Amino acid sequence: MASWVIMEKPDERAGDGTLLVRDGFSFVAFIVPLLWLLWHRLWIEALVLLAVAAGIAAASTFGGLAGAEPFVSVLVSLFIGLEGPNLRLRALARRGWREAGVVEAASRDEAEYRWFGAERSAGEPSPAAPRAAQPSRSAAAVPTIGMVEFPGAR
Repeated sequence: MASWVIMEKPDERAGDGTLLVRDGFSFVAFIVPLLWLLWHRLWIEALVLLAVAAGIAAASTFGGLAGAEPFVSVLVSLFIGLEGPNLRLRALARRGWREAGVVEAASRDEAEYRWFGAERSAGEPSPAAPRAAQPSRSAAAVPTIGMVEFPGAR
């Protein structure tokens, strides 16, 4: 299952201005990274990609790295394919959107259902609400190292 990050505008009420972003590899961003960045209005990232492409072209022309140009271009495309959704999330955060939660679902429809549907009834907290930490009953009696308890310690 894929993870879907829910981003909400801070000035909108729940449900309005909500965007679901799939956190995973984007095949379209791998194939056409510049168009993908422009489609999602990632202007700064698109300019950086153009500068990197110009640097790769200059290095292959003047630096004698003509054989490495296709390999480096594929690596840049792979980076955009892997980190494109994260770049999109960070750009939304710069624009004032806030991360409301994360939903695991197989498809976008299922993620919307899980976020807006049955699991979010009126009396229940939202999936993004932090849960209070429950203190351990035997915290003082059990020696711990870091966060790992060793009940059989001597």
